[in-house]
Amino acid sequence: MVARDWKNAPTDPAAAAAVAANGLEYRVIDTADAVVFDPYLQAETRGFLSGELSDEQLAGARDGFGFRRFVGIYDPAALDASQPVGTVNSWVTEMGLPGGRGVPMWAISGVSVAPTHRRKGIARAMLEGELRTASELGLSLAGLTVSEATIYGRFGFSPATFGTDWSIETKRAIWTGPRPEGRLDFVDREGLRDLLADVHGRVRATRPGEIEAWPGLWRRMSGTAPGQENARKVRGVRYADATGATRGVAVYVLSDEGRDFTKHELELHYLVSETPDAYAALWRFILEHDLVSVVKAPLRSADEPLRWMIADQRGATVETSEHGWLRILDVPAVLTARTYAAAGAFVLRVTDPLGFADGSWRLEIDDTGNAIATLSDAPPDITLSVNALSSVLLGGVRASTLAAAGLVQAPPAGLASFDASFATTETPYLSLWY
Repeated sequence: MVARDWKNAPTDPAAAAAVAANGLEYRVIDTADAVVFDPYLQAETRGFLSGELSDEQLAGARDGFGFRRFVGIYDPAALDASQPVGTVNSWVTEMGLPGGRGVPMWAISGVSVAPTHRRKGIARAMLEGELRTASELGLSLAGLTVSEATIYGRFGFSPATFGTDWSIETKRAIWTGPRPEGRLDFVDREGLRDLLADVHGRVRATRPGEIEAWPGLWRRMSGTAPGQENARKVRGVRYADATGATRGVAVYVLSDEGRDFTKHELELHYLVSETPDAYAALWRFILEHDLVSVVKAPLRSADEPLRWMIADQRGATVETSEHGWLRILDVPAVLTARTYAAAGAFVLRVTDPLGFADGSWRLEIDDTGNAIATLSDAPPDITLSVNALSSVLLGGVRASTLAAAGLVQAPPAGLASFDASFATTETPYLSLWY
């Protein structure tokens, strides 16, 4: 995807100098060396408040995550200097854009700072180092999902996809949707892993905001990861069409029954569908599952068709939150990579305190939806931050909405034209955490 070997990209000199001022060391670690990688993984796990990994889990993590580039911030004076006090990992993946196109993206994950080393500039050094590394590799976009949403705006990231968490009372949410032909079958965990990878791989290109998955994700999702707790509770079902082709897969776990055997809780871990029939058949199966009174379904789309397939929408409690955050690094490269719904021409003044995207850019969109973006010295039609532009990139939020919030400056007519061009038929959606 990029000319240089991103896995072995060197340490960022500015980030190394920033942490060195506090007596710390910035290192890109060797994931093939268990003596180095295992303490790193333990420190990252601790940073996200999870328990210590077993030897089996460490081996699985080394195998599942070794393809990524890992950076650690180390304190040579620490009692255990083998464990970093700051962690971040990253890799190149492809993210879907409107129009069915994809763009290489620098995916960032595992950002943690030990509570013993707060307020030492560790997070800033790591994140700015990641952005500089991505930019030097020729990448135009960075992305992440977050545990603390207040951290990343200062680095130019902003929400671009939103997710919904559902809690459904099955007795109220009676199925009224389609009842497709085709068949449902349970699949074993090994088969489930392969089917998830296959269907997601076919579907993701049609979804703005979706990214490539990695084998370790499907191992964990299917309950086949080494040392995984409660793996035997994972159940998988697939939908096949009249030709026998798998068009959708669902993964779920049932709670222990407690005192009332008819009131299990079903947690839907994942549901991916290639066709409307697969979507309807799998959701009907989930909502009509025997002995289940509540279905919990986290991280669904912001525009879930399910809402219109049940008798009582109030039987479902739905909470919406931001999920996928993006950060544009190269404005012309990103804006010309997607397609648009309407022709138009706009001069965008983009502000970026870190400098990557700062400048004025003329975006010209032709009647086919293709665009050219170039530097411009003309007066701007729209003024916005890199954060705001990153949010509107996929069409998940309108520029006029951000203007009402004081985040975009433009006359009403210009905003209406801009909104029309950036509109999408597919709601942006990221179905996984990374």
